[in-house]
Amino acid sequence: MIAAAAIMASATDTDAQTFIGRQQPAIEGRRLTPEALWAMGRIGASDVAPDAKSIVYNVTYYSVEENKSHAVIYLQATDGTAERLLTSSTKSERSPRFFDGGRQIAYLSADENGTSQLFAMNADGTNRRQISHTTLDIEDYAFAPDGKRVLIIHPVDLKNKAVDKHPDLQKTTGRIITETAMYRHWDEWVEAAPQPFIYHFNGTELSTDPIRILGDAPYESPMRPFGGIEQLAWSPDSKQVAYTCRKKTGLDYATSTDSDIFLYDIETGTTTNLCKPADYVAPEVDYTRSLQHQPVNAPIAAGKDYNLGYDTNPAFSPDGRYIAWQSMERDGYESDRNRLCILDTKTGQKTYVTETFQSNVDAYTWAADSKTLYFVGTWHGTTHVYSTNLKGQVQRITDGQYDYGSVALCGKQLLCERHSMSESPELFLVSTKPYTKGGNVQQLTHENQYFRDAIDWGTTQEFIGETVDGKPLHSWIVLPPHFDASKKYPTLLFCEGGPQSPVSQFWSYRWNMMIMAANGYVVVAPNRRGLPGFGMEWLEEISTNYTGRCMDDYKSAIDQAADKFSFIDRDRLGCVGASFGGFSVYWLAGNHDGRFKCFIAHDGIFNLEQQYLETEEMWFANWDLGGAPWLQDEAIQRTYARSPHKFVDRWDTPILCIQGEKDYRIVTSQAMAAYNAATYRGIPAEFLVFPDENHWVLRPQNGVLWQRTYFAWLDRWLKK
Repeated sequence: MIAAAAIMASATDTDAQTFIGRQQPAIEGRRLTPEALWAMGRIGASDVAPDAKSIVYNVTYYSVEENKSHAVIYLQATDGTAERLLTSSTKSERSPRFFDGGRQIAYLSADENGTSQLFAMNADGTNRRQISHTTLDIEDYAFAPDGKRVLIIHPVDLKNKAVDKHPDLQKTTGRIITETAMYRHWDEWVEAAPQPFIYHFNGTELSTDPIRILGDAPYESPMRPFGGIEQLAWSPDSKQVAYTCRKKTGLDYATSTDSDIFLYDIETGTTTNLCKPADYVAPEVDYTRSLQHQPVNAPIAAGKDYNLGYDTNPAFSPDGRYIAWQSMERDGYESDRNRLCILDTKTGQKTYVTETFQSNVDAYTWAADSKTLYFVGTWHGTTHVYSTNLKGQVQRITDGQYDYGSVALCGKQLLCERHSMSESPELFLVSTKPYTKGGNVQQLTHENQYFRDAIDWGTTQEFIGETVDGKPLHSWIVLPPHFDASKKYPTLLFCEGGPQSPVSQFWSYRWNMMIMAANGYVVVAPNRRGLPGFGMEWLEEISTNYTGRCMDDYKSAIDQAADKFSFIDRDRLGCVGASFGGFSVYWLAGNHDGRFKCFIAHDGIFNLEQQYLETEEMWFANWDLGGAPWLQDEAIQRTYARSPHKFVDRWDTPILCIQGEKDYRIVTSQAMAAYNAATYRGIPAEFLVFPDENHWVLRPQNGVLWQRTYFAWLDRWLKK
């Protein structure tokens, strides 16, 4: 193991940076702290050798002192032995993948100009060399199965900057906006698009004359902000590439989720849409309303399968006959159920093989027999591994209070990432046999074992309450280390974001349940209406009803937990959340009937009318809110009438508002308005703003400041 927190770069390195590696800091009082969270290694991308005898994977380390990160590559045998650090440069190396039959490993790193390039090394870490020499950054890549070509993702300039129109003004900072919508997305102004290129590879270096699959079209593939190489796939014969793309611009791009799977033939240069007939033309839509009941979704009722929603992440079966992908049914609904679609390339027949699993397929992989697929999905508060055959017969493979975050074939086993609220992510080998008591799982990496051993951890338990309409309500109860049931503890109601993401056994380096417990708080985390894993009716009840039953569920969860558990102190309750959780906090601040003594809202919506006109992904706002605030529709007007800012006159409780200024989904004016409203009302309030953060907080010192401010605020009002 590498015990040093920061090892100085070797004399061959030309910069004066430090190598940030594995850390084993002193843990004062065996207590989880923000500094300990930031000292943990974070396992990232992984790949399995063709012979399944070893894996290669990324780990990213952070230095709070230097306020930076560093990614390295490890190799490890799949029998759990022989862990080896392969990279020791001060530059980050990421996205490692085997090629050349497993004899070599490719990876991404920066060249001498700071441009992200493709590098290679022998599988033992020797003979490191640069194999691409492009002028554009390489964001991701995939070798063809025959090793003769490489699929490369480059950011392509869309030529819509002010300097493109006025080349004599090279130093201007102005932007001329002519796009009608989504001219900025997530945390960037839309001035470039990721696109796929195919390069020849002679075994030594990439060619300089790549094929641009999309030609001059201005589309994204993979799609921002989270898509990567998983949105594209090589055919087993290396002659075709399947790719994900939403071929829309302007208002269509901003209001539609209709991405498709396209098949590009390298020999002919032709592209085929696998989702829709060649003569399909989308009908015109009203951009100011939800697409739910518009003609664009009418084919569903008519029994026509046009794959109108998100279709993403294609993968060929090993025998090449089938192409699988994740498919949502309806256009405009970004939280529709993600099904696993199988296309038989011989017959053209599409089959949805996870129909009996009434939740999302979050990730998947083919088995070697081309007849079985393995996937991960959430059900009743945990995310586990399942199998399905081509007939749609689903079986559960794993169990327990864990979440599985990825799945890949590893010989006759599966390589999976696993975590829980009390265990940071590690890699595991999982048997492909159906689950049996006693376990079928073997831990492979032990990246953060030091922290597991050096810290006293809290515990979690399930609590099943009842909703106001008589339905079971699942919550996680998180308890502090050295818990004493005879004592009374200040307690937090955790409000989930999304709004349709699960409260499962998730691990976070910021919204971390164990660090809340380590600070002496019990946490009640409900799976309220609108969260996946409890069927589609439960999931969809939140749409156009942000302040309905889901808010009743929050109140029911905290009230019933306090009734059942005497260790919850009713006089010291706090309410916290981010994104939709932040919206929930702002709304409950005016509708909590004296339950809470303080609130914390991070990146939450305060004013729904403001949000509709400020946000970027309009399909989100249209489906969730119903449409534009000026539409005189009863249901839409009811939504806006329940906006949190309409209830500020009832605010009476201290509130901390947190916001990242590079968050273009929920912009800074929302938190600023909420903070100002509280101060004008004479309510104690604080405003923590990060000019360089987006919807998340990604920089180490900002993360530590976030935690210190968060707990200082809670302690001030709940530990008197």
